[in-house]
Amino acid sequence: MKIVVAIKQVPDTATQVKISGGDPKAIDTTGITWIVSPYDEFAIEEALRIKEKRGQGEVIALSLGPDRVKEALRSALAMGCDRAIHLNDPAWTNADHAGHRAGARRRDQAGAARARVLRPPGDRRRPWGRWARSWPRCSTGRARRGSWKRPSTPTPRTCAWAARSRAGSRVFDLPLPAVLSAQKGLNEPRYPTLKGIMGAKKKEIKDMKPGDIGLTPAAPQLAVKNLEALPARPPGRIVQGEVKDAVKELVRALREDAKAI
Repeated sequence: MKIVVAIKQVPDTATQVKISGGDPKAIDTTGITWIVSPYDEFAIEEALRIKEKRGQGEVIALSLGPDRVKEALRSALAMGCDRAIHLNDPAWTNADHAGHRAGARRRDQAGAARARVLRPPGDRRRPWGRWARSWPRCSTGRARRGSWKRPSTPTPRTCAWAARSRAGSRVFDLPLPAVLSAQKGLNEPRYPTLKGIMGAKKKEIKDMKPGDIGLTPAAPQLAVKNLEALPARPPGRIVQGEVKDAVKELVRALREDAKAI
């Protein structure tokens, strides 16, 4: 069994992301610590557990991005992945991640590249996806489902190697190959050991270009016009008075002022 885990390199959750002073369309990457997306670590861990439970198989980490993405792939290899594939070419620098949304038919270029890598030999089905991995709400799994035309599930809480997963009270039996998403609570990702870190240096990271997977990069159909920082969070408010009166005032403030309820 081959298990491909699509991962993404993101800023550390403790990093304060700032807009570049010289380019309002980009973020300032100075001082940013890049890590494997925490949700992708759940997927890596589950893939490794499936392989260990079966006693055989291969776990492959797959990512798209610039040269620095190799750090994330090395982290995945240090956790236990067997090898990695890096979709790395300047042509993908501004690749669309939009897919099809709100009735607009746009090519998800990044999703198409990943789907083409995953597509079995001889499978000539159209490789364009519907969502891209940087979108919320389990979009990576949906993107692979749309790109590869394979069955998928809602984000599971448990997962068995036979592609049986539990989402709430529903159980899904899927034919393989299938697409699964991962979320917090699925497992507890392992920490790379010193042996794993040293071994990761010897494992293969295969660079792939558009021509290697039969794609011709298209001009991006979306463009960033401007980035704006979030407004400053207003100061907190302490509601004074007797408990009974304070509760009434709190409810009123939440309903009328904050529009939260």
